[in-house]
Parts: sequence; C-alpha cells; structure tokens
Amino acid sequence: MHSGPATDTDRPSGDRPPAEGAAEPGRSAAGPAAPGAGPAAEPAAGPGAAAVPARTGRLRRTGRLVRREAPRSALAAVSGLGLALAFPPYDLWPLALLAVAALSLLTRGRTARQGAWTGFAFGLPFFFVLLRWLHVIGYDAVFGLSVIEALFLSALGAGLALTSRLPLWPLWAACLWVAEEWARDRLPLGGFPWGRLAFGVTGSPYLPLAALGGAVLVTFAVALSGALLGSAALAAARLRPGARTGPEDRDSPDAADGPHRPDGAEEAPHTGSPSRPRAVPVRPVLRRAVPPAVLALAVALAGYAVPVPTEADDTARIAVVQGNVQQPGMDFLGRPMLILNNHVEATLDLARDVEAGREQRPDLVIWPENASDLDPFRYPEAGARMDEAARAVGVPILVGALVDHPTKEGYVENQGIVWDPETGPGASYTKQHPVPFGEYVPFREQLSKVITRLQRVPRDFYPGDTTGVLQTGPARLGDVICFEVAYDEIVRDTVNAGARALVIQTNNATYGRTGQPEQQLVMSRLRAVEHGRAVVTAATSGISAVVRPDGVIDKRTEEFTRDVITADLPLRDDTTVADRMGAAPEWVLAIVGLLSCAAAIALGRRGRTDRRG
Repeated sequence: MHSGPATDTDRPSGDRPPAEGAAEPGRSAAGPAAPGAGPAAEPAAGPGAAAVPARTGRLRRTGRLVRREAPRSALAAVSGLGLALAFPPYDLWPLALLAVAALSLLTRGRTARQGAWTGFAFGLPFFFVLLRWLHVIGYDAVFGLSVIEALFLSALGAGLALTSRLPLWPLWAACLWVAEEWARDRLPLGGFPWGRLAFGVTGSPYLPLAALGGAVLVTFAVALSGALLGSAALAAARLRPGARTGPEDRDSPDAADGPHRPDGAEEAPHTGSPSRPRAVPVRPVLRRAVPPAVLALAVALAGYAVPVPTEADDTARIAVVQGNVQQPGMDFLGRPMLILNNHVEATLDLARDVEAGREQRPDLVIWPENASDLDPFRYPEAGARMDEAARAVGVPILVGALVDHPTKEGYVENQGIVWDPETGPGASYTKQHPVPFGEYVPFREQLSKVITRLQRVPRDFYPGDTTGVLQTGPARLGDVICFEVAYDEIVRDTVNAGARALVIQTNNATYGRTGQPEQQLVMSRLRAVEHGRAVVTAATSGISAVVRPDGVIDKRTEEFTRDVITADLPLRDDTTVADRMGAAPEWVLAIVGLLSCAAAIALGRRGRTDRRG
C-alpha cells in the first residue's frame, strides 16, 4: 500500500513511458536501426552491468519504503512513549487507553511484517523510558533489555495486523495483549513481566476487576477499551468532508486508506467533469462509531460493579522498620554490618518508645530484604545483633538476610527468617525467582569473559522451591521477596497455601530515586485487590508501605529516610474469585488470541486462492 502516486517502477511494464533520451522501439540510441539488424547487433553488456541496475532498484525501493513508513513509525514511537507515561512515576493512566488505540489503528490493514515493525517501533521507546531506572547499571543494560522486551510487542504488532481483517477485531486485539504478556511473563530465563498494562492503571476504575480475574483481566479490559476506542475513532474519521463512501467504506481494513490496485499503486480517480466530494452519510457512520465508544466506557466502568472483599477476620499489630542505607546505587552496602546496625538501632528506638508508652507494642516486626548484609549463621556478631533487637522489642522479627547455601558451595540464598526473641532463628522462606544478571549470571563462564561488569555478581543465588507461608507471631503471613511481586503464580500460590496477609520484602537501594520503587509499589496495590489481602512492603531505603485489601495505601515512608511505621494489619481467610480461577483466564484468553491469528492466516490464504481461481 503506497501513500503517494505510483512511480515508474510501480507501473505495469506495458504502461511505462520511455525514459528521456531512451530509444523508441525499432530504433537505436544512435539512429535508425539498420535493415535486417536484430538483437544480435546490440552491443554486449559487461558482466557487472546487470548488477548495477538491480542494486539501484533495491536502493530505490528501500528509500521509498523508509519514506512511506517513517510517519507511521514516528506515530508508533510517540504512542509507546505515551504508554510509558501511564506508569509511575508519571501515573497518567488514561494514556494507556490512547496508546492501545493508536497501536490498533497503526497496525490495521497492514501486513504481518509491517505490523511487526510498527509494534517494535512502539515497544522500544516504551520500554526504554519505563526501564530507565536500570541506568545505574548502564544505559547499555537499559537498551539491551528494552530491545528484548520490544520483540514481544513486535510479535503483538504482527498479530494485530493479521486479526484487524476479522470481524470483532477489538476482541481479538485484547486477547493478543494477554498472549503477549503471557509470553513475556515466562520468556526468556523465567520472563520479565514489568510493564504489563495492569500495572499502569492501578489508579483507575479498572483496578477492582483484579478481584475477578487478576492482573490478566485488568490487562484484557484495558486493551479491549483501547481497541474499541480505536474502532470508534476509525468510524468517526469517515465523517470528514471528502471521506470516501460507497462499497469501500465498509468495515474493512483497507477502507481507511481507500481502494488499492493489486500491485500496490492507488486507484486512479475517475476522469471527467470535476465534482465536489460526496457528502458522508452521518447516521450510518454514527451507528458504527457510537456503539464501540459506549462499550469501551462500559468496560472501563465495570470495575465499580465488582465487590472488593475487605472485611477482616482478625488483625495483628505490626511495625515495619526501614533502616535506610548511606547512598543509592550499586555500592549501597558500604562496610559490613552497616545496614544491619541501621535496622537494629531503629528497632531499639521502637522498643524504647514501647517501654515509654509512646507506642503500642506490636505483635511482630518486619525488616526488609537484605536487612542483614552478613550471614547470621556464619558470622556470630550478626546473629547476636538480631537477638538483641528481638529481645528488646519482645516480639518476633521477620528478618531479610543472605545465607550461604548449606550444601552447594559458592551459592547463596535470599531468605526471610522468623527470628524469635527466645528461640532465635526459626522458619524461613527462600526466594524462588532470582533475577538473572542481578542475582545470578546465566552462562557465567562464557559471558563473564565478554561482559566484565558481570563479575560484580560474585555468587549465584540459589532458588527456593516452597511458598513463603510463615507463622510470624500470631499472624500467618505470606512472604514474597522483591521482584517476585510481579509474577502472578508466586503470589497466588502463597495465598492459596494459607497466607492471611502478604509481605513484600524488598531492597530498592540500587534504584533509589529512579521511579522503580513507585513502579513496584503499584504492583502491591494490584496484588492486594487481586487476592483480598493486606500487603506490607518493607524496603531498606524506601518505599515501605501498608496497603489495605482494597488497594488503598494506608501508610508509607519516603525514600532514603530511617523510619518505622506501625499499623493494625487486617488478616483475611476468604479467597477471591481470581484465586479460585487461578491461571485459567490467562491461558484461555492467550489461546483465543493465537487462534484468531491462525484464523486470519487461513482466511487470507483462502481469499488468495479464490482470487487466483
């Protein structure tokens, strides 16, 4: 499909006029053909002469392709930037709908290859802005991860282009968004689900839908609303003066661009007496524009009709200790025992407030991930300080610590440990999903020779294999460590195993003041609604927070401040519909999206066969 008039190379060979200075048929460039002269009389071309015009033709075609696709690619990039602004720290969530609508329109009626490029042009700036917090490691890390994640949106763009030819295409588009996130949640190396649509709209009416179908249903609803808005905009665009009407104005992928010749050149307009553009029949177009717009609004407001369970079966008094670090960045740890002493001293201050009657004694105290920078089982001085803090406050402390693996030499475990004031260390949870290249290095022997920066990860973290349900004082809590909050199955399994509330132990000191802590906090909000559980986020340097089961942030700290927040934590036993449904909605919607692509391919092949017949 060309955006301008056909060029000479686009004309059928029989329609091309002779080039200026070219010989007419039967005549040579030098003059009239000699009697009896034929093709044999023409001078022979050199061996490379045919290659030069071929290369020139390819360059011309490439240049035309770049010029033709540049505006669309620029619009896709701007739309991707808009989607990034829907996420924290910007929180402009309506831009998520507009970005989905824009990508739907930009891929509509295109080939799969064109749609793939448009999806990539959309995805690369989106992820580059969203993941800019990785610049503390290096902008090459930001770019590399952005390229990998953008490849999934490239596949999404190809699918959107294919299914745009089908009836009910906004529905298939929404299913494809779910399929894209399904794949990105798992691939490669266990996946990286950062940037899911559901995580960008936690301040919107879509959030209560998480109680019915989790993050998957929220993503589906946002994508469906955006695609419906794109459909409404497409119909409304036909109200423009001079818009084409007639058979080509039906709801077909090519209708927006007008009829096209099979060879890609635009159809020549009728010649004859000039006439004004025909008026567009307003009523039929409105009949097509209004229903999808109304349906998009209905999907957006459907969350208000979803009951979000919040009634507590019991409560527990908690204290969240944020000990702080001395500096953000890769070298936040400083000297040994520094981070641990920060959390011990903050806990001792809490104990003094309790003894003085300024604060109610909590039932349990929660420390963040990596609150101890030394293995308390290997270094007695670290364990002694934990004993001191627990005895002073008189209640169990959920400690975050790095512990050497008991049997595998050279490996370390990222653990949450229940430290009792009388018996010391007890039950523990080991992080199940270590972060590749952050907590372990895949193909270490090969990659470390090429990327010397990987040597800053001296030991690999060993993954745990059980859920983090821990009896911490009177409360049965579900421990989830750091990035695990982004993975549906880890949090869901923890709740279904009996957790009455969730604790997210995290260490965001590396990415302080970059927007990453805010992005992780909105995931806690979504998980609270999805599972009907209060969520406590405990961070070394911020942001620590207590989120109610309805997703409202009750209390929170600022970044890089030592602080202690206390709250009555609601404990619940009932599970939500999302917990009982499990992963089934995600699998069903993803499979429907893939089947819609298969149907579009099959229908396209049958159509080509019919045309050849």
